[in-house]
Amino acid sequence: MLSETYLYQEIHQQPEVLTRLLDREGGTVRQLAAEIERRQIDHVLIAARGSSDNAGRYAQYLLGSVNRLPVTLATPSLFTIYQRPPRLERTLALGISQSGQSPDIVAVLAEARRQGQLTAALTNTSGSALAGEADFVIDLQAGEERSLAATKTYTSQLLAIASLSASLAGDAAMAAHLQQLPATVTDLLASNEEIARLVQRYRYMRACVVIGRGYNYATAYELALKLKELTYTIAEPYSSADFLHGPVALVEHGFPALVIAPSGDALPEIQNFIQTLKDRCAEIVILSDDADTLAMGHIPVPLPAGVPEWLSPLPAIVPGQLFTMHLAHIRNYDPDQPRGLQKVTETR
Repeated sequence: MLSETYLYQEIHQQPEVLTRLLDREGGTVRQLAAEIERRQIDHVLIAARGSSDNAGRYAQYLLGSVNRLPVTLATPSLFTIYQRPPRLERTLALGISQSGQSPDIVAVLAEARRQGQLTAALTNTSGSALAGEADFVIDLQAGEERSLAATKTYTSQLLAIASLSASLAGDAAMAAHLQQLPATVTDLLASNEEIARLVQRYRYMRACVVIGRGYNYATAYELALKLKELTYTIAEPYSSADFLHGPVALVEHGFPALVIAPSGDALPEIQNFIQTLKDRCAEIVILSDDADTLAMGHIPVPLPAGVPEWLSPLPAIVPGQLFTMHLAHIRNYDPDQPRGLQKVTETR
């Protein structure tokens, strides 16, 4: 039974994981925020791979917009293969990894520490090599993640990043929104059976695009990754702007496009983009909390109202996780053991 798989169970554990993270890691987050301010950090360098890299994309938008911090994603081969790391000044080197074991990610923090820079790790393995190179370790509090596809560790990474942003901003309203997230995710999980039904339509889908803009650029990447690793679908992520610069030529009658479109500043542009897809006769799956936007698609997937745009990537990925889980199941793929993958991937 699908409900007996690790993937199903871990997706449904997310409310309690998020609650634990909020309850247990707030002190470490505040200490890290205070040290960032004390050292007058003006740059964040993120080292990550896979789903953790997608969490890093979220950090680029959130820490950039709310905290006005330039955030870059590290190029680990400069630290390992080429051994020509960049010079770092007033930098927080932030490693994000559920296992904390990949040598190239560890190497980035080790070099940052050698250069006297502040280091921190978001990891589900507090005794890992990555944690050993970090001045501050935020434990993701996810418990053991046994399914190969990351779900609960990804959303806990997003929450840890959002908590750091709120702490740096000293914003009580942001902090209050964070406290509501576990209940929001619980409500979303109630759509499990509905998503199982709509997925039947896509049993034979072999290729699609996943579109997000702004904060949900990260969601597009994460949902596309889950479609690839769990369902073996050729799923390509794009921002709506990038997609119009060439890849839109792919779109023909019935071509599937999954669009993440929550309320916020990016929504008007996304609505214009959806209209372009409609004009080209694409088949559009829309994830949104806006009724007018949902009505523009063929398949509406409602998101909860009242979640601010800066926090929307966390609830937005949950129906995507359910979608990919059920699609893998109806294709008779093992959702816990995607072919050719292992839980800890060590790259150099």
